[in-house]
Amino acid sequence: MEVLRVRVYGDPVLRQVAREVRKINGKLAELAESMLQTMRHNKAVGLAANQVGELYRIFALDASLQSPEFEPFILINPEIVEVSGVQVREEGCLSFPGIFEKIERPQRVTVKGLNLEGEELQFEGEGIVARAILHELDHLNGRLIIDHVGSIKKQLISARMRKISKGNSP
Repeated sequence: MEVLRVRVYGDPVLRQVAREVRKINGKLAELAESMLQTMRHNKAVGLAANQVGELYRIFALDASLQSPEFEPFILINPEIVEVSGVQVREEGCLSFPGIFEKIERPQRVTVKGLNLEGEELQFEGEGIVARAILHELDHLNGRLIIDHVGSIKKQLISARMRKISKGNSP
């Protein structure tokens, strides 16, 4: 499988809402494997399909760098079942290289979706895993980390965002 080009801020695909996957086939399995490779290559915890230019409701997650017992997985058509608690931590994004901001998110999340065999699964994540799940769900809904910061903070990082956007070639 290949390492895919990660789209960065300024690419319009990042603001689009991903479409529900209606058919799980070999093409989707190849995309999923390439997403896992891309994520590992970039030492990322998660990656949503629209970050690599594909508008499918699918994301990859691998928190094994933070928790060695964590098994990487793909989730298709993810839906939030439940959230609880609060955490405020610094968060980064492959689509915003070099930008890290403190963002408030739930401490725990339960999410359901399909695996690559089309079987429904439910997964509960806490801490960094919950953060990553919610971050990737945001991507699938066209929402970015800058949407979680206030207007003053946006102004403070706007020069860096413009630089990222100018380097973007769709």
